[in-house]
Amino acid sequence: MRAAIFGGPHDITIGERPDPTIEAPTDAVVRVVLGCVCGSDLWYWRGESAHDQGPIGHEFIGVVEETGAAIDGTLEKGDLVVAPFVFCDGACPNCMAGVTSQCVHAYIPGSGGRDGGQGEAVRVPMASSSLVAVPGSGHSEAVLRSLLTLSDVMCTGHHAAVSAGVVPGSVVAVVGDGAVGLCAVIAAKRLGAERIIALSRNPKRQLLAGEFGATDIVPERGDEAVEVVKEMTGGIGVDSALECVGTGQALETAMAIARPGSVVGVVGAPPHVDFPVVDRVVYQNVGLRGGVAPARAYIPQLMADVLDGEIDPGRVFDFETNLDGIVDAYTAMDERRAIKSLIRVGSGGGAS
Repeated sequence: MRAAIFGGPHDITIGERPDPTIEAPTDAVVRVVLGCVCGSDLWYWRGESAHDQGPIGHEFIGVVEETGAAIDGTLEKGDLVVAPFVFCDGACPNCMAGVTSQCVHAYIPGSGGRDGGQGEAVRVPMASSSLVAVPGSGHSEAVLRSLLTLSDVMCTGHHAAVSAGVVPGSVVAVVGDGAVGLCAVIAAKRLGAERIIALSRNPKRQLLAGEFGATDIVPERGDEAVEVVKEMTGGIGVDSALECVGTGQALETAMAIARPGSVVGVVGAPPHVDFPVVDRVVYQNVGLRGGVAPARAYIPQLMADVLDGEIDPGRVFDFETNLDGIVDAYTAMDERRAIKSLIRVGSGGGAS
């Protein structure tokens, strides 16, 4: 099969890999329909974080081609499925507590030589507890794109909002206007926030944030952004701040605009950040929660809203290519010409 091969910073090519096969009775083989580039993939592309040479990509939707003997009807050949970006067993103490991203048997596609979502097919271990089948058939292109966001970014934005305690009537600030930040705007609105302040300097992303539910846009950064948000909130700060970038400045800003007694939801994936916990958390009484989103725990509820037309996070995909254009997919995001790059790999799961 054809797949993206990571060879090091700024070195991604399309090469041949062995077709995946069933290796354990709990496996499934999924033919990828849509994949995409994650913001965290850019850390590898830039050389700011390490990644094994070989397959890459942890976000995809696809069609089940084959199942192992232990998969007893929970998945069937031909099912359209959403793959969470961390596969999990669903039975360990962490999974049972809802933190599927920290499964004791966690398995991340596209790492350690494992088949990645930026390829034609993936062997999925623990398939019954990891993959989520999409009900119905003949789904539109827009729905397929939104289903793809459930593999990571929509769940990650939702995790920021949940971690920060967004509730009906609350005032929320979203730091970051990438795909995760924009999905966090959707999540905050979905959870009933009354006022959503999006920190963004990009006109295109500002517009989309507003269409997703942001009530205010703040283009300033750093100390200036803090001053503006404080002024907008009567000098107090917001009820919930969602950090969706993964830089030290973004985290500092989120903590500085959060009012005492509030919580900052952190889902950015920083390669290197030092943070003064005592000064911010202890002396300012601002909580800090978040981390790697337990996507598998969130997918069912968010999928229902996608299929009902309540949310449309697939609009974050504003660049599309196929496997042959994989370098363009990365560079478009790296140069901020694209919010998020979609990679069209196969067919299936769409309108019949």
